[in-house]
Amino acid sequence: MMPSFGLRPVHGPGLAAAAVVASFMAGCASFSPDGGMTTVSRIAAVELGQEAVKIEDAAAAGGARLRTVRLLESTLSAEMAVQVALLNNKGLQAAYNELGISEARFVAATLPPSPRLTAAAVAGPSFIEVDAGIAAELIALLTLPERADIAVDRFRQAQLQAALATLRLAVETRRAYYRAVADTATIGFLEQARLTAEVGSDLAKKLGETGALSKLDQAREHAFYADLSAQLAQARLRQRTNRERLTRLMGLWGRDIAYRLPSSLPTLPRRPRTMETVEIAALERRIDLRVASLETQALAKELGLTNATRFVTTLELGGAGKYETMRSETIRAGGIQGQIEIPIFDLGETRLREAREQYMQAVNRLGEKSVNVRSEARAAYQLYRGSYDIARQYQAQVLPLRQIVADEAQLRYNGMLTDLFQLLVDTRAQIDSNVAAIEAYRDFFIAASDLSAAISGGGEGDTGVTSARAARSNAGTNSD
Repeated sequence: MMPSFGLRPVHGPGLAAAAVVASFMAGCASFSPDGGMTTVSRIAAVELGQEAVKIEDAAAAGGARLRTVRLLESTLSAEMAVQVALLNNKGLQAAYNELGISEARFVAATLPPSPRLTAAAVAGPSFIEVDAGIAAELIALLTLPERADIAVDRFRQAQLQAALATLRLAVETRRAYYRAVADTATIGFLEQARLTAEVGSDLAKKLGETGALSKLDQAREHAFYADLSAQLAQARLRQRTNRERLTRLMGLWGRDIAYRLPSSLPTLPRRPRTMETVEIAALERRIDLRVASLETQALAKELGLTNATRFVTTLELGGAGKYETMRSETIRAGGIQGQIEIPIFDLGETRLREAREQYMQAVNRLGEKSVNVRSEARAAYQLYRGSYDIARQYQAQVLPLRQIVADEAQLRYNGMLTDLFQLLVDTRAQIDSNVAAIEAYRDFFIAASDLSAAISGGGEGDTGVTSARAARSNAGTNSD
Protein backbone atom coordinates (compact mmCIF):
# COMPACT_ATOMS: atom_id res chain seq x y z
CA MET A 1 0.00 0.00 0.00
CA MET A 2 1.12 3.56 -0.74
CA PRO A 3 1.52 5.71 2.38
CA SER A 4 -0.78 8.71 2.84
CA PHE A 5 0.75 12.15 3.18
CA GLY A 6 -2.46 14.04 4.02
CA LEU A 7 -2.89 15.52 0.53
CA ARG A 8 -6.27 16.55 -0.74
CA PRO A 9 -7.84 14.09 -3.23
CA VAL A 10 -7.58 15.05 -6.88
CA HIS A 11 -10.77 14.87 -8.93
CA GLY A 12 -11.64 15.05 -12.59
CA PRO A 13 -8.90 15.64 -15.16
CA GLY A 14 -6.27 16.06 -12.46
CA LEU A 15 -6.86 12.50 -11.26
CA ALA A 16 -6.52 11.11 -14.80
CA ALA A 17 -3.32 13.04 -15.42
CA ALA A 18 -1.85 11.88 -12.14
CA ALA A 19 -2.74 8.28 -12.94
CA VAL A 20 -1.10 8.50 -16.38
CA VAL A 21 2.08 10.03 -14.98
CA ALA A 22 2.21 7.44 -12.19
CA SER A 23 1.81 4.57 -14.62
CA PHE A 24 4.62 5.88 -16.83
CA MET A 25 6.92 6.48 -13.89
CA ALA A 26 6.30 2.95 -12.64
CA GLY A 27 7.70 1.61 -15.91
CA CYS A 28 10.93 3.60 -15.66
CA ALA A 29 14.04 1.48 -15.34
CA SER A 30 16.91 2.13 -12.95
CA PHE A 31 20.61 1.37 -13.09
CA SER A 32 21.64 -2.12 -12.01
CA PRO A 33 24.21 -2.47 -9.21
CA ASP A 34 26.73 -4.24 -11.47
CA GLY A 35 26.21 -2.27 -14.67
CA GLY A 36 24.47 -5.15 -16.43
CA MET A 37 27.31 -7.61 -15.82
CA THR A 38 25.09 -10.37 -14.36
CA THR A 39 24.48 -11.98 -17.75
CA VAL A 40 28.13 -11.66 -18.77
CA SER A 41 29.36 -13.23 -15.53
CA ARG A 42 26.89 -16.10 -15.81
CA ILE A 43 27.88 -16.92 -19.40
CA ALA A 44 31.60 -16.70 -18.57
CA ALA A 45 31.12 -19.07 -15.64
CA VAL A 46 29.12 -21.60 -17.68
CA GLU A 47 31.11 -21.52 -20.94
CA LEU A 48 34.60 -20.79 -19.64
CA GLY A 49 34.58 -21.74 -15.99
CA GLN A 50 36.16 -18.33 -15.39
CA GLU A 51 35.17 -15.08 -13.72
CA ALA A 52 34.41 -11.96 -15.72
CA VAL A 53 35.18 -8.80 -13.74
CA LYS A 54 34.43 -5.18 -14.59
CA ILE A 55 37.03 -2.93 -13.00
CA GLU A 56 35.34 0.30 -11.96
CA ASP A 57 37.32 1.55 -8.97
CA ALA A 58 40.66 1.29 -7.18
CA ALA A 59 39.49 -1.57 -5.01
CA ALA A 60 38.50 -3.70 -8.00
CA ALA A 61 41.76 -2.82 -9.75
CA GLY A 62 43.75 -3.82 -6.66
CA GLY A 63 41.92 -7.13 -6.39
CA ALA A 64 42.52 -7.89 -10.07
CA ARG A 65 46.20 -7.02 -9.70
CA LEU A 66 46.59 -9.31 -6.68
CA ARG A 67 44.97 -12.23 -8.49
CA THR A 68 47.15 -11.62 -11.54
CA VAL A 69 50.33 -11.67 -9.47
CA ARG A 70 49.30 -14.93 -7.85
CA LEU A 71 48.56 -16.53 -11.21
CA LEU A 72 51.87 -15.40 -12.69
CA GLU A 73 53.82 -16.96 -9.83
CA SER A 74 53.20 -20.40 -11.33
CA THR A 75 53.81 -21.84 -14.77
CA LEU A 76 50.78 -20.79 -16.79
CA SER A 77 48.25 -23.27 -18.05
CA ALA A 78 45.79 -22.37 -20.81
CA GLU A 79 42.98 -21.68 -18.33
CA MET A 80 45.25 -19.58 -16.14
CA ALA A 81 46.25 -17.52 -19.19
CA VAL A 82 42.56 -16.98 -20.01
CA GLN A 83 41.86 -15.77 -16.46
CA VAL A 84 44.81 -13.37 -16.60
CA ALA A 85 43.43 -11.99 -19.87
CA LEU A 86 39.95 -11.54 -18.39
CA LEU A 87 41.47 -9.59 -15.51
CA ASN A 88 43.88 -7.38 -17.45
CA ASN A 89 42.82 -6.93 -21.07
CA LYS A 90 41.83 -3.27 -21.48
CA GLY A 91 39.97 -3.93 -24.70
CA LEU A 92 37.64 -6.24 -22.79
CA GLN A 93 37.15 -3.58 -20.14
CA ALA A 94 36.25 -1.15 -22.94
CA ALA A 95 33.60 -3.65 -24.08
CA TYR A 96 32.22 -3.68 -20.55
CA ASN A 97 32.20 0.15 -20.62
CA GLU A 98 30.17 -0.08 -23.82
CA LEU A 99 27.72 -2.22 -21.89
CA GLY A 100 27.50 0.52 -19.27
CA ILE A 101 26.81 3.06 -22.03
CA SER A 102 24.05 0.82 -23.36
CA GLU A 103 22.52 0.60 -19.89
CA ALA A 104 22.48 4.40 -19.64
CA ARG A 105 20.70 4.59 -23.00
CA PHE A 106 18.29 1.88 -21.86
CA VAL A 107 17.38 3.80 -18.69
CA ALA A 108 17.02 7.03 -20.67
CA ALA A 109 14.66 5.33 -23.15
CA THR A 110 12.30 4.33 -20.35
CA LEU A 111 11.95 7.87 -18.99
CA PRO A 112 8.96 9.99 -20.03
CA PRO A 113 9.74 13.10 -22.12
CA SER A 114 10.44 16.23 -20.14
CA PRO A 115 7.95 19.11 -20.50
CA ARG A 116 9.01 22.22 -22.37
CA LEU A 117 8.49 25.59 -20.72
CA THR A 118 8.22 28.79 -22.77
CA ALA A 119 7.99 32.37 -21.53
CA ALA A 120 8.06 35.81 -23.09
CA ALA A 121 7.71 39.31 -21.61
CA VAL A 122 7.27 42.69 -23.26
CA ALA A 123 7.26 45.96 -21.28
CA GLY A 124 6.61 49.57 -22.28
CA PRO A 125 6.10 52.92 -20.55
CA SER A 126 2.55 52.11 -19.58
CA PHE A 127 2.10 48.35 -20.07
CA ILE A 128 3.54 44.94 -19.25
CA GLU A 129 2.69 41.80 -21.23
CA VAL A 130 3.77 38.30 -20.14
CA ASP A 131 3.09 35.08 -22.06
CA ALA A 132 3.97 31.67 -20.63
CA GLY A 133 3.26 28.09 -21.54
CA ILE A 134 4.19 24.52 -20.77
CA ALA A 135 3.90 21.63 -23.23
CA ALA A 136 4.89 18.00 -23.52
CA GLU A 137 5.45 15.70 -26.46
CA LEU A 138 2.27 13.63 -26.39
CA ILE A 139 3.30 11.04 -29.01
CA ALA A 140 6.53 10.27 -27.12
CA LEU A 141 4.53 9.96 -23.91
CA LEU A 142 1.89 7.66 -25.38
CA THR A 143 4.46 5.41 -27.07
CA LEU A 144 6.73 5.23 -24.03
CA PRO A 145 5.79 1.60 -23.14
CA GLU A 146 6.58 0.43 -26.68
CA ARG A 147 9.85 2.33 -26.79
CA ALA A 148 10.83 1.00 -23.36
CA ASP A 149 10.09 -2.55 -24.54
CA ILE A 150 12.41 -2.02 -27.51
CA ALA A 151 15.05 -0.60 -25.18
CA VAL A 152 14.91 -3.79 -23.10
CA ASP A 153 15.74 -5.87 -26.19
CA ARG A 154 18.59 -3.53 -27.11
CA PHE A 155 20.04 -3.75 -23.62
CA ARG A 156 19.86 -7.54 -23.67
CA GLN A 157 21.69 -7.43 -26.98
CA ALA A 158 24.39 -5.29 -25.41
CA GLN A 159 24.77 -7.78 -22.55
CA LEU A 160 25.19 -10.66 -24.99
CA GLN A 161 27.65 -8.63 -27.08
CA ALA A 162 29.76 -8.08 -23.96
CA ALA A 163 29.59 -11.81 -23.26
CA LEU A 164 30.68 -12.47 -26.85
CA ALA A 165 33.67 -10.18 -26.39
CA THR A 166 34.58 -12.22 -23.30
CA LEU A 167 34.33 -15.53 -25.16
CA ARG A 168 36.25 -14.14 -28.13
CA LEU A 169 39.11 -13.01 -25.92
CA ALA A 170 39.24 -16.46 -24.29
CA VAL A 171 39.41 -18.19 -27.68
CA GLU A 172 42.15 -15.89 -28.97
CA THR A 173 44.14 -16.30 -25.75
CA ARG A 174 43.99 -20.09 -25.97
CA ARG A 175 45.13 -20.02 -29.58
CA ALA A 176 48.07 -17.76 -28.78
CA TYR A 177 48.91 -19.86 -25.72
CA TYR A 178 49.07 -23.17 -27.59
CA ARG A 179 51.11 -21.62 -30.39
CA ALA A 180 53.61 -20.16 -27.93
CA VAL A 181 53.92 -23.43 -25.99
CA ALA A 182 54.30 -25.43 -29.22
CA ASP A 183 57.09 -23.08 -30.31
CA THR A 184 58.78 -23.56 -26.93
CA ALA A 185 58.59 -27.34 -27.34
CA THR A 186 59.97 -27.09 -30.87
CA ILE A 187 62.86 -24.94 -29.68
CA GLY A 188 63.69 -27.46 -26.93
CA PHE A 189 63.76 -30.34 -29.39
CA LEU A 190 65.79 -28.45 -32.01
CA GLU A 191 68.32 -27.33 -29.42
CA GLN A 192 69.00 -30.95 -28.46
CA ALA A 193 69.26 -31.95 -32.12
CA ARG A 194 71.59 -29.06 -32.86
CA LEU A 195 73.90 -29.99 -29.97
CA THR A 196 74.18 -33.49 -31.43
CA ALA A 197 74.79 -32.07 -34.90
CA GLU A 198 77.41 -29.70 -33.51
CA VAL A 199 79.33 -32.60 -32.00
CA GLY A 200 79.11 -34.43 -35.32
CA SER A 201 80.28 -31.37 -37.23
CA ASP A 202 83.31 -30.89 -34.95
CA LEU A 203 84.16 -34.58 -35.24
CA ALA A 204 83.86 -34.44 -39.02
CA LYS A 205 86.26 -31.49 -39.08
CA LYS A 206 88.84 -33.37 -37.01
CA LEU A 207 88.47 -36.52 -39.13
CA GLY A 208 88.85 -34.45 -42.24
CA GLU A 209 92.11 -33.00 -40.94
CA THR A 210 93.46 -36.53 -40.56
CA GLY A 211 92.18 -37.57 -43.98
CA ALA A 212 89.74 -40.16 -42.53
CA LEU A 213 86.68 -38.36 -43.87
CA SER A 214 86.13 -37.03 -47.36
CA LYS A 215 85.31 -33.39 -48.11
CA LEU A 216 81.85 -34.44 -49.28
CA ASP A 217 81.00 -36.12 -45.98
CA GLN A 218 82.46 -33.19 -44.06
CA ALA A 219 80.29 -30.79 -46.04
CA ARG A 220 77.23 -32.94 -45.35
CA GLU A 221 77.84 -32.82 -41.59
CA HIS A 222 78.49 -29.07 -41.64
CA ALA A 223 75.40 -28.44 -43.80
CA PHE A 224 73.29 -30.55 -41.45
CA TYR A 225 74.45 -28.48 -38.49
CA ALA A 226 73.90 -25.20 -40.38
CA ASP A 227 70.37 -26.24 -41.43
CA LEU A 228 69.46 -27.08 -37.86
CA SER A 229 70.86 -23.75 -36.65
CA ALA A 230 68.73 -21.86 -39.19
CA GLN A 231 65.68 -23.94 -38.30
CA LEU A 232 66.25 -23.19 -34.62
CA ALA A 233 66.59 -19.45 -35.32
CA GLN A 234 63.28 -19.49 -37.20
CA ALA A 235 61.59 -21.31 -34.32
CA ARG A 236 62.91 -18.78 -31.81
CA LEU A 237 61.68 -15.86 -33.91
CA ARG A 238 58.27 -17.48 -34.27
CA GLN A 239 58.14 -18.16 -30.54
CA ARG A 240 58.95 -14.55 -29.66
CA THR A 241 56.22 -13.32 -32.02
CA ASN A 242 53.56 -15.67 -30.66
CA ARG A 243 54.58 -15.00 -27.07
CA GLU A 244 54.22 -11.26 -27.64
CA ARG A 245 50.73 -11.82 -29.01
CA LEU A 246 49.85 -13.83 -25.91
CA THR A 247 51.32 -11.03 -23.76
CA ARG A 248 49.13 -8.46 -25.49
CA LEU A 249 46.01 -10.56 -25.05
CA MET A 250 46.75 -10.99 -21.34
CA GLY A 251 47.31 -7.24 -21.02
CA LEU A 252 50.73 -7.62 -19.39
CA TRP A 253 53.69 -5.25 -19.40
CA GLY A 254 56.77 -4.45 -17.37
CA ARG A 255 58.05 -7.24 -15.15
CA ASP A 256 54.91 -9.29 -15.76
CA ILE A 257 56.06 -10.25 -19.26
CA ALA A 258 58.59 -12.66 -17.69
CA TYR A 259 55.81 -15.20 -17.08
CA ARG A 260 56.65 -18.86 -17.44
CA LEU A 261 55.18 -21.27 -19.99
CA PRO A 262 55.49 -25.07 -19.92
CA SER A 263 58.16 -26.67 -22.06
CA SER A 264 55.71 -29.02 -23.78
CA LEU A 265 52.07 -29.24 -24.77
CA PRO A 266 49.58 -31.22 -22.68
CA THR A 267 49.11 -34.89 -23.40
CA LEU A 268 46.38 -35.94 -25.75
CA PRO A 269 43.11 -37.09 -24.17
CA ARG A 270 42.61 -40.84 -24.28
CA ARG A 271 39.42 -40.43 -26.26
CA PRO A 272 38.09 -37.51 -28.29
CA ARG A 273 34.78 -35.88 -27.57
CA THR A 274 31.83 -37.46 -29.33
CA MET A 275 29.17 -34.96 -30.34
CA GLU A 276 26.49 -36.47 -32.52
CA THR A 277 24.21 -33.49 -31.82
CA VAL A 278 26.79 -30.75 -32.35
CA GLU A 279 24.39 -28.76 -34.56
CA ILE A 280 21.64 -28.84 -31.95
CA ALA A 281 24.09 -27.80 -29.25
CA ALA A 282 25.27 -24.85 -31.35
CA LEU A 283 21.71 -23.71 -32.11
CA GLU A 284 20.86 -23.82 -28.41
CA ARG A 285 24.01 -22.17 -27.06
CA ARG A 286 25.43 -19.81 -29.71
CA ILE A 287 25.41 -16.33 -28.20
CA ASP A 288 25.60 -14.54 -31.55
CA LEU A 289 22.49 -16.40 -32.71
CA ARG A 290 20.64 -15.06 -29.68
CA VAL A 291 21.91 -11.57 -30.51
CA ALA A 292 20.56 -11.90 -34.06
CA SER A 293 17.22 -13.14 -32.72
CA LEU A 294 16.95 -10.15 -30.40
CA GLU A 295 17.84 -7.86 -33.30
CA THR A 296 14.95 -9.27 -35.33
CA GLN A 297 12.61 -9.00 -32.36
CA ALA A 298 13.54 -5.36 -31.71
CA LEU A 299 13.20 -4.38 -35.36
CA ALA A 300 9.77 -6.02 -35.51
CA LYS A 301 8.67 -3.86 -32.60
CA GLU A 302 10.20 -0.78 -34.22
CA LEU A 303 8.31 -1.57 -37.42
CA GLY A 304 5.05 -1.76 -35.49
CA LEU A 305 5.80 1.52 -33.73
CA THR A 306 6.69 3.22 -37.01
CA ASN A 307 3.46 2.00 -38.56
CA ALA A 308 1.43 3.25 -35.57
CA THR A 309 3.00 6.72 -35.75
CA ARG A 310 3.13 6.85 -39.51
CA PHE A 311 0.97 9.93 -40.01
CA VAL A 312 1.62 11.82 -36.78
CA THR A 313 5.14 11.93 -35.44
CA THR A 314 5.07 15.20 -33.49
CA LEU A 315 2.16 16.23 -31.27
CA GLU A 316 2.76 18.69 -28.45
CA LEU A 317 -0.02 19.61 -26.04
CA GLY A 318 0.07 21.87 -23.00
CA GLY A 319 -1.27 24.90 -21.19
CA ALA A 320 -0.79 28.59 -21.95
CA GLY A 321 -1.26 31.68 -19.81
CA LYS A 322 -1.22 35.41 -20.42
CA TYR A 323 -0.82 38.33 -18.02
CA GLU A 324 -1.24 41.87 -19.31
CA THR A 325 -1.27 45.20 -17.45
CA MET A 326 -2.06 48.48 -19.19
CA ARG A 327 -2.41 51.60 -17.04
CA SER A 328 -4.79 50.50 -14.28
CA GLU A 329 -6.34 47.56 -16.13
CA THR A 330 -5.08 43.98 -15.59
CA ILE A 331 -5.97 41.04 -17.80
CA ARG A 332 -5.29 37.41 -16.91
CA ALA A 333 -6.15 34.60 -19.34
CA GLY A 334 -5.40 30.92 -19.70
CA GLY A 335 -5.96 28.14 -22.19
CA ILE A 336 -4.35 25.27 -24.05
CA GLN A 337 -1.86 25.17 -26.86
CA GLY A 338 -0.79 22.45 -29.25
CA GLN A 339 1.64 21.78 -32.03
CA ILE A 340 1.33 19.10 -34.68
CA GLU A 341 3.43 18.24 -37.70
CA ILE A 342 1.33 18.18 -40.88
CA PRO A 343 2.54 15.39 -43.20
CA ILE A 344 2.01 17.24 -46.47
CA PHE A 345 4.97 15.93 -48.42
CA ASP A 346 5.69 12.69 -46.57
CA LEU A 347 2.85 10.54 -45.27
CA GLY A 348 5.32 8.32 -43.43
CA GLU A 349 5.89 6.01 -46.38
CA THR A 350 9.68 6.53 -46.37
CA ARG A 351 10.01 5.76 -42.66
CA LEU A 352 7.73 2.75 -42.97
CA ARG A 353 9.58 1.42 -46.01
CA GLU A 354 12.94 1.82 -44.27
CA ALA A 355 11.68 0.07 -41.12
CA ARG A 356 10.18 -2.76 -43.16
CA GLU A 357 13.40 -3.30 -45.14
CA GLN A 358 15.47 -3.25 -41.97
CA TYR A 359 13.21 -5.85 -40.42
CA MET A 360 13.36 -8.13 -43.47
CA GLN A 361 17.12 -7.66 -43.59
CA ALA A 362 17.34 -8.85 -39.98
CA VAL A 363 15.07 -11.82 -40.75
CA ASN A 364 17.27 -12.87 -43.66
CA ARG A 365 20.43 -12.38 -41.63
CA LEU A 366 18.97 -14.52 -38.86
CA GLY A 367 18.21 -17.25 -41.40
CA GLU A 368 21.74 -16.97 -42.78
CA LYS A 369 23.15 -17.11 -39.27
CA SER A 370 21.16 -20.26 -38.49
CA VAL A 371 22.54 -22.01 -41.57
CA ASN A 372 26.09 -20.80 -40.89
CA VAL A 373 25.97 -21.87 -37.24
CA ARG A 374 25.09 -25.42 -38.25
CA SER A 375 27.85 -25.51 -40.86
CA GLU A 376 30.45 -23.95 -38.57
CA ALA A 377 29.64 -26.47 -35.84
CA ARG A 378 29.97 -29.41 -38.25
CA ALA A 379 33.22 -28.08 -39.73
CA ALA A 380 34.69 -27.39 -36.28
CA TYR A 381 33.88 -30.90 -35.09
CA GLN A 382 35.33 -32.47 -38.24
CA LEU A 383 38.51 -30.43 -37.78
CA TYR A 384 38.63 -31.45 -34.12
CA ARG A 385 38.26 -35.17 -34.87
CA GLY A 386 40.65 -35.02 -37.81
CA SER A 387 43.27 -33.17 -35.77
CA TYR A 388 42.94 -35.68 -32.97
CA ASP A 389 43.39 -38.63 -35.33
CA ILE A 390 46.45 -37.02 -36.93
CA ALA A 391 48.07 -36.24 -33.58
CA ARG A 392 47.31 -39.76 -32.33
CA GLN A 393 48.84 -41.19 -35.52
CA TYR A 394 52.08 -39.34 -34.84
CA GLN A 395 52.07 -40.44 -31.22
CA ALA A 396 51.23 -44.11 -31.80
CA GLN A 397 52.98 -44.92 -35.08
CA VAL A 398 55.05 -42.24 -36.79
CA LEU A 399 57.39 -41.30 -33.93
CA PRO A 400 57.99 -44.90 -32.70
CA LEU A 401 58.76 -46.02 -36.25
CA ARG A 402 61.07 -43.07 -36.84
CA GLN A 403 62.92 -43.93 -33.64
CA ILE A 404 63.39 -47.52 -34.82
CA VAL A 405 64.69 -46.29 -38.20
CA ALA A 406 67.10 -43.88 -36.50
CA ASP A 407 68.43 -46.57 -34.14
CA GLU A 408 68.92 -49.07 -36.94
CA ALA A 409 70.59 -46.49 -39.19
CA GLN A 410 73.01 -45.60 -36.40
CA LEU A 411 73.86 -49.28 -35.86
CA ARG A 412 74.43 -49.83 -39.56
CA TYR A 413 76.60 -46.73 -39.80
CA ASN A 414 78.64 -47.83 -36.80
CA GLY A 415 79.09 -51.22 -38.44
CA MET A 416 80.16 -49.57 -41.69
CA LEU A 417 77.20 -51.13 -43.51
CA THR A 418 75.89 -47.77 -44.74
CA ASP A 419 77.39 -44.36 -45.45
CA LEU A 420 77.05 -41.00 -43.73
CA PHE A 421 74.62 -39.69 -46.33
CA GLN A 422 71.97 -42.29 -45.49
CA LEU A 423 72.43 -41.67 -41.77
CA LEU A 424 71.87 -37.93 -42.22
CA VAL A 425 68.78 -38.55 -44.37
CA ASP A 426 67.23 -40.72 -41.66
CA THR A 427 68.17 -38.22 -38.93
CA ARG A 428 66.62 -35.33 -40.84
CA ALA A 429 63.44 -37.37 -41.36
CA GLN A 430 63.25 -38.08 -37.63
CA ILE A 431 63.68 -34.41 -36.78
CA ASP A 432 60.99 -33.40 -39.29
CA SER A 433 58.61 -36.00 -37.87
CA ASN A 434 59.11 -34.75 -34.31
CA VAL A 435 58.53 -31.15 -35.34
CA ALA A 436 55.45 -32.20 -37.30
CA ALA A 437 54.17 -34.12 -34.26
CA ILE A 438 54.47 -31.00 -32.09
CA GLU A 439 52.55 -29.03 -34.70
CA ALA A 440 49.88 -31.75 -34.86
CA TYR A 441 49.47 -31.57 -31.09
CA ARG A 442 49.21 -27.78 -31.32
CA ASP A 443 46.60 -27.98 -34.09
CA PHE A 444 44.50 -30.39 -32.04
CA PHE A 445 44.35 -28.17 -28.96
CA ILE A 446 43.54 -25.13 -31.11
CA ALA A 447 40.83 -27.15 -32.86
CA ALA A 448 39.40 -28.12 -29.46
CA SER A 449 39.21 -24.44 -28.52
CA ASP A 450 37.62 -23.58 -31.87
CA LEU A 451 35.04 -26.33 -31.37
CA SER A 452 33.96 -24.77 -28.09
CA ALA A 453 33.74 -21.40 -29.85
CA ALA A 454 31.65 -22.90 -32.65
CA ILE A 455 29.17 -24.21 -30.08
CA SER A 456 28.95 -21.28 -27.67
CA GLY A 457 30.28 -18.30 -29.65
CA GLY A 458 33.42 -16.22 -29.73
CA GLY A 459 34.80 -17.57 -33.00
CA GLU A 460 35.36 -15.81 -36.30
CA GLY A 461 31.77 -16.09 -37.57
CA ASP A 462 29.90 -14.14 -34.88
CA THR A 463 30.14 -10.50 -36.02
CA GLY A 464 27.30 -10.25 -38.54
CA VAL A 465 24.71 -8.44 -36.42
CA THR A 466 27.18 -5.93 -35.05
CA SER A 467 28.43 -5.16 -38.55
CA ALA A 468 24.90 -4.75 -39.88
CA ARG A 469 23.90 -2.34 -37.12
CA ALA A 470 27.12 -0.35 -37.59
CA ALA A 471 26.41 -0.09 -41.30
CA ARG A 472 22.88 1.20 -40.65
CA SER A 473 24.23 3.68 -38.09
CA ASN A 474 26.81 4.96 -40.57
CA ALA A 475 24.18 5.22 -43.30
CA GLY A 476 21.96 7.25 -41.01
CA THR A 477 24.84 9.53 -40.09
CA ASN A 478 25.79 10.08 -43.72
CA SER A 479 22.21 10.86 -44.71
CA ASP A 480 22.01 13.49 -41.99
